Amino acid sequence: MTKKDDKKKLQSDSTIAELTTMILQAMHTYDELDDQAFQEIIADIINQSDKYHKLPLEEKRQLAITLFNRMRRLDILQPLMDNEQITEIMVNGPNKIFFEQNGQLYPSDLQFESAESLSQLILHFFSSANRPLNEACPIADLRLPDGSRANAVLPPIAPDGPIFTIRKFTGIRPDIQTLIRSGFISSDAAQYLSSAVRERKTIFLCGGTGSGKTTFLNVLSSFIPKTERVVTIEDSAELSLQGITNLVRLESRLPGPDGHGGVDIGQLIRTALRMRPDRIVVGEVRGSEAADMLHALHTGHPGSLCTGHANSCLEMLERLVTMVMAGSTLPYDAVIRQITMGVDILVHITRGKSGQRYIDEISEVCPIQDNRFHIRQRYQYKEANGLEAC
Repeated sequence: MTKKDDKKKLQSDSTIAELTTMILQAMHTYDELDDQAFQEIIADIINQSDKYHKLPLEEKRQLAITLFNRMRRLDILQPLMDNEQITEIMVNGPNKIFFEQNGQLYPSDLQFESAESLSQLILHFFSSANRPLNEACPIADLRLPDGSRANAVLPPIAPDGPIFTIRKFTGIRPDIQTLIRSGFISSDAAQYLSSAVRERKTIFLCGGTGSGKTTFLNVLSSFIPKTERVVTIEDSAELSLQGITNLVRLESRLPGPDGHGGVDIGQLIRTALRMRPDRIVVGEVRGSEAADMLHALHTGHPGSLCTGHANSCLEMLERLVTMVMAGSTLPYDAVIRQITMGVDILVHITRGKSGQRYIDEISEVCPIQDNRFHIRQRYQYKEANGLEAC
């Protein structure tokens, strides 16, 4: 048997389960343990065990790390979480793990022992954050303490095994100059948008999942005057507005197991209007709450920043119509007029085949023509020159 086989046997489910039981029994005498104290208990259990105390020091160290990661962290996924170059982790069942690094997807050679091991990790992870996840509620989202976002889907919704996706918060908050140097935006367009924020223009950022909308919204927030009162509204609080001292953060809440207690984005927008905000920032508009957002824009709160999913600036406007009409009784022509009056600038962000993220369109919303939206492109991305003025 090779050393690799020995290690696999050493860290098998049965071994981990046995030691986990011993650790949990030892923890009964403690009210609360920080990570360091917990690691000390793990080391003591291994060293005092007749079965494991004679193991070589390095093997005991690896076993202790495995136990700590499984009980307090993300088990075999923890090395991917600790790697600062990795921005997303995708688990498609116990044997198919992928990660995103520098904008590219790569397969990982990591594997869970079984679908049950993966399920236990996910259930423990979500239950520790009081997020319901079970057969009756097989889909759940979670924000990690470090700002990362997690999503889980359990069988039978996921027939090939539990699905677990983590979008990591890297802790890196780029400024506008960093984005210019990376090719995300041109210096001229950056000046245009920063001036628009100061002039209280309402800006809608759109693009696909993972294109960089939230990152760029955080950057644009640095141009909001520091004297203003800002209210942020999100499904999962991940915005990190820069330099705003009078800041109120609101986060929606899913209903409990009894179906009650949920607070949606629309309710938070209506609540925000009673807080005397100068600006309202909505992390993502995706449904009928768009009607409440539009109402806010027309009740003395210009200069708001929002994000949404769309393939172009014009498509974002059309999607807004659908979302607003789902949450109001206004006719189509009234909705497009209100959107035209409420939204000033649209920015579309894309992610290229190489993984690079960049702005490919900035457009202004013009008065409607023939009962249809009309936009004027101010900047457009071209392969040869990047983002340039039209």
